[in-house]
Amino acid sequence: MQNSTLKWIYLVVLSIIWGSSFILIKKGLVGLTPIQLGALRILFTAFFLLLIGWKSLRTIKKSEWKWIVISGILGTGLPVFLFAYAETEIDSAIAAILNSSVPLLTLLLGLTIFGATFLKRQLVGVLIGLGGATALILIGASINPNQNYWYALLVIIAGFMYALNVNIIKRYMQDISAVAIATGNFILLIPPAIILLVYSDFFSADLLQTPEVQVSIGYIVILALFGTAMAKVMFNKLVQISNPVFASSVTYLMPIISVMWGVLDYEKFTITQLFASLVIIGGVYLVNKKSKTT
Repeated sequence: MQNSTLKWIYLVVLSIIWGSSFILIKKGLVGLTPIQLGALRILFTAFFLLLIGWKSLRTIKKSEWKWIVISGILGTGLPVFLFAYAETEIDSAIAAILNSSVPLLTLLLGLTIFGATFLKRQLVGVLIGLGGATALILIGASINPNQNYWYALLVIIAGFMYALNVNIIKRYMQDISAVAIATGNFILLIPPAIILLVYSDFFSADLLQTPEVQVSIGYIVILALFGTAMAKVMFNKLVQISNPVFASSVTYLMPIISVMWGVLDYEKFTITQLFASLVIIGGVYLVNKKSKTT
């Protein structure tokens, strides 16, 4: 199958998988702390990836491991905890919509750090998208006074990390297989994840026998298998066969799925929030729209 077709298939499938991840995080937080959720997500994902990608580690050159480490920290190690903490205070659908700013952040970092070229329309799109993200945070804070919308900044920080990671993959890891990148990322995250679980008293017998905890662990197993392990490999491949901005565009299709899950779970979502969301999507559209004028 040609890359031009395959990249769109990856984009749609990833949108469905990652769009469902936010509600799984929310359900996982019912019985787990953000630290426990993040650590379990890493460990379960590492287990799944080792089953399919152990041999691929041999293909990674010694000089490439530094990029594997950096990519693991930026693309997974820190964001899994940032999103878990964010969703202790803000709705899962809002977190997904804010995450749609990643293509804009990818372009900004590409311009400022990686020397990428840009179109004037893309710059306008960045400003519009960031304005929509700001509006969404302010509107959410006004209609959900019981939620601390400062936690929305954690999603933005995670977005910067994702954007930096996708640029690094495209520039420095083009010749490493997608499976090897993902497996290498998680191998290195196993020791800190175990330490965090021990620190959080996760292995307490009383805790593990709690029904809420057992159900939450089930949600994290699903999240790790599909939302992290499978999706991570697909995303790495998508970056390699397309470009950083196109690959990160998955984040503006994800909110459609996330909002559907949020509404089904009785989360508040108003017309003004919908408008702010459309502003973000409009900004991302301008960023990705092709033009002959540079």
